[in-house]
Amino acid sequence: MTRPGQGRILAILALGLLPANAAPSPGATAPRVAATSVFSLAGQPVQGGWLRGVAPPRTVVLRLDGASVSFAPDGAFFLAFDRDAKPGATLEAVLADGRKVTEVLAVAPRAWRIERVNVPLRPPATPDADYQRIRTAELARIAAARTANSASEGWRQRFIWPVRGRISGLFGSQRIYQGVPASYHSGTDVSTGHSGTPFVAPADGIVILAAESPFSLEGNLLMIDHGMGLNSAFLHGSKLLVKAGDSVRQGQVIGLIGMSGRASGPHLHWSVKWHEARLDPMLLSGPMG
Repeated sequence: MTRPGQGRILAILALGLLPANAAPSPGATAPRVAATSVFSLAGQPVQGGWLRGVAPPRTVVLRLDGASVSFAPDGAFFLAFDRDAKPGATLEAVLADGRKVTEVLAVAPRAWRIERVNVPLRPPATPDADYQRIRTAELARIAAARTANSASEGWRQRFIWPVRGRISGLFGSQRIYQGVPASYHSGTDVSTGHSGTPFVAPADGIVILAAESPFSLEGNLLMIDHGMGLNSAFLHGSKLLVKAGDSVRQGQVIGLIGMSGRASGPHLHWSVKWHEARLDPMLLSGPMG
């Protein structure tokens, strides 16, 4: 059941429902949208952006570009688009009677901050065996944590900033060395100028990883599952105030900013993923104001 041009129209409506310069109220929960014979969508369908929606009644299977998407008993769901997402995506619901409802989503491109450097990209130093062993174990813990599928409903909430300060690193920014791109910045950095500043949970969730000792790159790493495949990671803390398995509430203090791991100064690196898609935290929380 497809309506010509409906994907483009709903994408525009979705942007209007939550414009990029609209700061959500702290603690507010995204409104539940009444289910209809089509998808109800709200959010920002752009690279690094997201949509919350409600599937049509009697939906039994939900897919985005063929990949399964989880949805709640009331039909509500969350989905997101990677920093390098293609211009279009197809959302499909299979109904109990076998009919299909499809929606073609227009995913808008972003103008990322790109810095071109006229020097060659320096190859990374060859890690020694001990470091490689440690790093392999760290990456395995991070990957295992991201397989968590808690019942948290933090994904329904309008996120708040975990800390306020100077934004010192933008999501998606990247350097290109004589035509060779380096890795882009996977989160948003917030600096308060000194260690020890508390940071809070941007939404409800379950702690899925809390480093007992600093990771080699991330330092005192904390990860929270917000449900529906959505999770946050907080890097470089000086101290973590929660442990794996803890349930946390939006606005709860969960750690202190620091410069543990590979960091040139005290700051909080906040990154967000939905399954394998990397999101722009600023689009979830709105302008800092």
